[in-house]
Amino acid sequence: MATGVQIPGNDETIDLQQQVARLQALLEASRQVHSTIREEEVLEQVLRIVVRELEMAGASFAGTGLAYGDEPAADTAGVVGFALDDRDGKRMTELLVAAPDGRALTLYESDFIEGLSLQAAVALENARNHKRNVEFARVQQDLDAARLIQRSLLPQKQTAIPGYSLGFRSATCYEVGGDYLDIVELPDGSVLLAVADVAGKGLASAIVSTSFRSAFRAMAVTGMPLDELANRINQHHWEEGEESRRRYVTAIFMRLRPDSGELEVLNAGHNPGFLVTPGEIAHEFNAAGTPLGLLPGMNYEIEKRGFKPGSRLLFYTDGLTEVFKGDEEFGPERLLDEFSKCPSQKADGILDALWTTLAEFSAGGPQADDMTALALCRCRSNPEMAA
Repeated sequence: MATGVQIPGNDETIDLQQQVARLQALLEASRQVHSTIREEEVLEQVLRIVVRELEMAGASFAGTGLAYGDEPAADTAGVVGFALDDRDGKRMTELLVAAPDGRALTLYESDFIEGLSLQAAVALENARNHKRNVEFARVQQDLDAARLIQRSLLPQKQTAIPGYSLGFRSATCYEVGGDYLDIVELPDGSVLLAVADVAGKGLASAIVSTSFRSAFRAMAVTGMPLDELANRINQHHWEEGEESRRRYVTAIFMRLRPDSGELEVLNAGHNPGFLVTPGEIAHEFNAAGTPLGLLPGMNYEIEKRGFKPGSRLLFYTDGLTEVFKGDEEFGPERLLDEFSKCPSQKADGILDALWTTLAEFSAGGPQADDMTALALCRCRSNPEMAA
């Protein structure tokens, strides 16, 4: 006497022998479906199994353009749909199956395709996850390369200025960023320094930063006055188009004449630069014009100051002042105070102290913006103190 399983509401019975055969066939089908990690190949395997092994008239996956045999349509009589859902229950696609001559599927066929669809859903989700992982790894590799390239565009050696200590530091929020810092030694013995910040963060700002660097360096080496330099860069950036205008640049430029200690500073919409001179009130170099590339035809003004022995100067981007502890912002006033009272007489030591203070203030919170700073100190008397 044959033993079988009766499915409630169905007159058909699957005996044990059929069940064993079905399970063996389903295991083999599952092996084939899971043998690839390419999404299209997973779906093609399923279609071949349904049409060849079960001898269906045709099968397809809705919305994919993939079909085998006579392509069935969802609204055609006799076509049965089997959902392929991911682990969260979200519909990925639907397997449409048409039996020969428009007949109904048998219990065995329906049960087999149901099991196959469950396995196909797992394989399809795995294939999609693998594709995303490969794409992410490729993007990460490109970003890592971009980060190394951007770091290589920073000054690669410390500029030695007798009687002065110069240091800089730059840390991006993401792999790449929009902060820019440069030091250019000019033929007349003066030194041109720049700190700039492209609006926004990430890859788009980094690309604009690289373009800005090219324009700045090409013009800087001519030795033109700072106001003319800023006027030309502003117009050049504006004329590069709408996208560049959205990524306008705040910048602060300085020309140092080391022998006389004379400073010429131009601030184009940037954070104020700080000049601390012993026995005097700290001076701020405030913005004397709009950010570069924001409006055409702008003119900028130069501010001249003396840089006495024992003085120190700080240029920075807003990533330093916009460090938060809860809702409390570090702010420019606190930055100026910390900069002014730092005991170190060397630029690198001052920057180390500032970064430590910022880290302590944020209590180890994540960096929210690119952080760049340049410090310049004039030694009191002994040139050997310069770093």
